[in-house]
Amino acid sequence: MGSTAMAACAFENTVPLKSLTAGFEAWKSATSAMAECRNFTPELGQEFATKQPEAFAANPSLYHIGGVANETIVPLLNAGTIRPLDDLVAKYGQNLKPNQLIKVDGKIMAIAMMVHTQHLMNRKDILEQAGVAVPTTWDEVLMAAEKIKAAGLVDYLLGATTKAGWNFGEKFVNMYFGMGGALINADGTPSVNNEAGVKTLVTLKALTAYMDLEYLISDSTYVQQQFQQGKIAMANLWASRGGAMDDAAESKVVGRVDGGIAPTAMAGGAPATTLWWDGIVIAKNITDEEADAAFKVAMEGIDTEMVTAHNDDAIWLVEGYVPGRLAQGAIATASATPPKPSYPSTTTQGLMHSALGDNLSAFFTGEKSAAGTLAAVEAFHTTGAKEAGVLK
Repeated sequence: MGSTAMAACAFENTVPLKSLTAGFEAWKSATSAMAECRNFTPELGQEFATKQPEAFAANPSLYHIGGVANETIVPLLNAGTIRPLDDLVAKYGQNLKPNQLIKVDGKIMAIAMMVHTQHLMNRKDILEQAGVAVPTTWDEVLMAAEKIKAAGLVDYLLGATTKAGWNFGEKFVNMYFGMGGALINADGTPSVNNEAGVKTLVTLKALTAYMDLEYLISDSTYVQQQFQQGKIAMANLWASRGGAMDDAAESKVVGRVDGGIAPTAMAGGAPATTLWWDGIVIAKNITDEEADAAFKVAMEGIDTEMVTAHNDDAIWLVEGYVPGRLAQGAIATASATPPKPSYPSTTTQGLMHSALGDNLSAFFTGEKSAAGTLAAVEAFHTTGAKEAGVLK
């Protein structure tokens, strides 16, 4: 087994290394490829983002490699706990594409391995039986859900990543941007307690009528399993979850789930979602020898060989990727006109996301009105922004 594993790695790593990343399939594939170089221990999990800031601030850092995305890189950048990668890219990044080099203030701070977005995954067989086309607007989603409900074809019509906290914050951001809203004013003050904000909450509430009653604990894994178990017909879910639908070892719906473009929230608008990237960073508080080894191992984890073996786990930015059936909806979403926005990688946005995640559930439990909920979000954001020094 040892020689077989090493055959997939261009070198044998002798420096003990650890990584901390998300736990979805793309990261499982990438870190498994890194582990083929030996002396490497990956830690994967959905709580990675809450662990990273403190872990990377330790000296020495508790991890050498981090898996990040648009938003989760921000705390590490603000704290100065990840290192510029320009020298390492010059030494070992000859196979990287220009769009993989994530630059901040002119320095390469991360290497992207994939693009990421939510799109409308759907049970094509159920839609066909109900006589409805794949929805392209959220109004059409609601109409389709009503027809499917009347046909009695599935337990719940919709799934959604609406777990209280980060997931619900992301769900609001997607819909709000789709309605043309801007979360932050030019002077840095919050801007959600308005017509677009209220309409966003009302739309999200309307969707919950077709969901599992436990939607406030529903994260990406929860929705993925709902699909795999044949319990839902549609969900705006991360493209990285698509491959799991065709995993015969755990899915009852192999070949029956397709990806459609993310629905729009208003006429002529962009898909109501955001564009993300996922990739790697290297800790600052480690030795140069460890950083050198970590970068080399990371490059082995996101190379063409790994992508060829795990093509359908993500929309890879790596040479050799061939878009499959389940990637078509995400690709259509990413290339739509007008274009959807990239998720803003700013401290202010991170504070707003936290404010949304911590306060939105009050509207859905009936504790507060839409306006009252959004007023609480703005107050929460204002306090956080002043404490962070980004708002006077």
